[in-house]
Amino acid sequence: MNPVLADVIGLLGSAMMVVAYAYSNMAKDLNFLFFNILNLVGSLLLIASLTVHFNLASMLLEVVWAIIALLGLVKVWTQRGKTKA
Repeated sequence: MNPVLADVIGLLGSAMMVVAYAYSNMAKDLNFLFFNILNLVGSLLLIASLTVHFNLASMLLEVVWAIIALLGLVKVWTQRGKTKA
């Protein structure tokens, strides 16, 4: 991947995660699906960027962030399934 493209992808991922954080602090009713999707996609974009500009600490942070977001999405989907049943 082109280093400039990696930077753009990383910046987009960072922006998504900042938007998610701001949203979680400003929303009256948090939409956990939206929040966790923003965090997951943001962390995956940063992981893609880190394959070019590798930093172990950042990579581990983003992997953990993605796992937490995935667990949040699983929780949202299982709770939605219980309310429909």
